[in-house]
Amino acid sequence: MFHRWERRILSLLQLLQNPTWVQLTAKIEQKLAAQFRLIDETVVYNQAKLLQAFQEEQVSDFHFASSTGYGHNDAGRETLERVYAKAFGAESALVRPHIVSGTHAIALALYGVLRPGDELLYITGKPYDTLEEVIGVRGEDGEGSLKEFGVSFDSVPLLDGKVDFDLVANKIKSNTKMIGIQRSAGYSWRSSFSVEQIGEMVRFVKKIKPDVIVFVDNCYGEFTERQEPTEVGVDLIVGSLIKNPGGGLAHSGGYVAGRADLVHRAACRLTAPGIGAEQGAMLGTNRTLFQGFFLAPNVVGEALKGAVFAAGLFEELGLITHPASTAPRTDIIQAVQLGSRERLISFCQSIQAAAPVDSHVQPVPWAMPGYADEVIMAAGAFIQGSSIELSADGPIREPFIGYLQGGLTYAHAKVAVLSAVAGLKEKGLL
Repeated sequence: MFHRWERRILSLLQLLQNPTWVQLTAKIEQKLAAQFRLIDETVVYNQAKLLQAFQEEQVSDFHFASSTGYGHNDAGRETLERVYAKAFGAESALVRPHIVSGTHAIALALYGVLRPGDELLYITGKPYDTLEEVIGVRGEDGEGSLKEFGVSFDSVPLLDGKVDFDLVANKIKSNTKMIGIQRSAGYSWRSSFSVEQIGEMVRFVKKIKPDVIVFVDNCYGEFTERQEPTEVGVDLIVGSLIKNPGGGLAHSGGYVAGRADLVHRAACRLTAPGIGAEQGAMLGTNRTLFQGFFLAPNVVGEALKGAVFAAGLFEELGLITHPASTAPRTDIIQAVQLGSRERLISFCQSIQAAAPVDSHVQPVPWAMPGYADEVIMAAGAFIQGSSIELSADGPIREPFIGYLQGGLTYAHAKVAVLSAVAGLKEKGLL
């Protein structure tokens, strides 16, 4: 008699050997061969770029040593930050395990640069829900939002998924200190912005106001293209190390990169004025942060292949995906319009069941703080909340879109997605 987990493993192996699924998989992979080849070429280019940065900084074994206390003279930390800066085409970078999330990294950039009387203008629509309390759009007074410090906020709605440049021109004022751009789509049915598109945004706003600071939330986008936003004129980018740049090895952390004076201001916000980036014990994290960053281009490539395969499979079954399987990739997120509550729940539960960690846990929709609708989230990750590891989630609302992201290996993403589709078919939902 098999235990439940033994039956699950057996069913996965049977699925992978089933002639129908084998033929379907081969058909999809053949159709997407050109997409996979483009991804591989981007991986090789970015790997060479990272290799050059590591070599120019002469990374050595002693850079992996641990620091404690104040962390003074941590050569590994300082070298790691120079490697990040060179890889991103930036003047400077702040890379620390003390940054607890992407939202924290964004907050460092905003609080570090903006002052009372300044305005923050987002030109890519509303930012992520998690930033609403940072900005002061939502939340209790007295928590230290930007609004409470006298920083105003405005946003420009997208026009058919594109930046409304005419409205942006009308919105920029004399006190508009920073332009905010969210690269990824989040829980919206639009394409993420390419680096080329971001460069166009930079040129447009700086023609109107040359001294405006352009900031990009770079989460989910690192190494999906050959350039980063800082290579096309963006002043400041931020991201989380438990997403793309950590390569699945970083236990925590985030980064801020860009103009040296702006990165310094963010560092002073992380620690204190007069200290900036000079302190911060790395507590034994240097090795994994170096190694994870080096592996990041390949890990991102594997995640992109998983996303492309998922899109191809669901398209073959008649569902709508975004991006389409043959569309260019500018972040690791794959959206699938599942069309019903039951399909979305089944999809997420199957992704969880195909995870290496917590596969026995069954996710259910719940009233997640900060969201208007119930949300279901599947994530069986080695690092808690790691979006570069395979996960799936979505709000329980029409048209019931499932958002798939990550995958440390293409093989895992492929097995999990096939399992999810098989589960939908077994329940009569497809």
